[in-house]
Amino acid sequence: MIVNPSITRSSDRSIALLIDADNVSHGKIAAMLAELSKYGVANIRRAYGDWTSTGLKGWTGKLHEHAIRPIQQFSYSKGKNATDIALVIDAMELLYTQKLDAFCIASSDADFTPLVMQLRANGHDVYGFGERKTPDPFVNACTTFLYLDRLGEEDNPAGKPEPAAPPASPSAAKPARSDAGEAKPAKPLSQDAKLVEVLRGAVQATAGEDGWAPLGAAGNAVKRQAPIDPRNYGARNFSKLFESVGLFDIVRAEENGQSYVADRRNKDRTPSPRF
Repeated sequence: MIVNPSITRSSDRSIALLIDADNVSHGKIAAMLAELSKYGVANIRRAYGDWTSTGLKGWTGKLHEHAIRPIQQFSYSKGKNATDIALVIDAMELLYTQKLDAFCIASSDADFTPLVMQLRANGHDVYGFGERKTPDPFVNACTTFLYLDRLGEEDNPAGKPEPAAPPASPSAAKPARSDAGEAKPAKPLSQDAKLVEVLRGAVQATAGEDGWAPLGAAGNAVKRQAPIDPRNYGARNFSKLFESVGLFDIVRAEENGQSYVADRRNKDRTPSPRF
C-alpha cells in the first residue's frame, strides 16, 4: 500500500493504541496490530470499557494475548458514555507527557472527532479503525482510516472491484434492494464523485508536462488530501484502485520499472510518459 511520506514504515516510531471496547469487536485486534506495525510500534495499548459488563466478556482473553491494558470505567449515569471521556482524558495526557509519533483510535463513534483534530493539530498522525457505520467527520479527521471488515483482506483475484461503499456511507454495507426485494448492483466507483475528485486532483498535482504522474507520487498525494485506503474500496493498493475506477490510464515503463497514471480526460497528455 502506498502511503503518505509522514506514514513511513519505521521500527522506532512510537504509537499509542486507544481502543473504545464498547464500539470495537475483539475479533480484529490481531489484524489491527499487524496493520499498525507498518507504521511503527504500538508500545502503549489500552482498551476502555466497563469490564464488569458481560458485553465485554469476549475481550478478556485478547487483553492478555496482546498485552493490552484494560482501563476500567464505570457507567456513573445511565445513557452517558463515560468510556469516551476516559479515553479522551488519557489521550490528552499522553500527548503532553509522552514522546509519541502517532495515535490510533479504534472506535466507530464520531464523538472522538474533536480529539483526532486536536492530536493532528499538534503534529501527530492519527490512524483510525472502525465499522462501516462510522460517521464521516471521524473518518475524514484521521490521517488514514480503515474499515475493520477490510483488515487482512486482499483484493479479488480477477482484479475486479468488489461492491464497496464510499467512506462513511453506512447504508452501503448491504446492497440496496428494489421494491421487488431483489438486490440492486452497487454503484460503480466511477460514480463516486468524492473519490474521483480526490484521485483526479492527485494526478493533476503530481503529473509532469506530459500529463503522466508517477503512480507512487499520485498515491501519496491522495493520502495528503483525504484518509482514503484502497482496501475500503475492494482494492489492495492504489494501482488497483486507479484501475478499478476506470477513468485513468496506467502504464508501466520498461526502462525504469515504474508505473505512471494519467487522467483520460486530459487530451493534452502524450500517448506515453516521457522519462
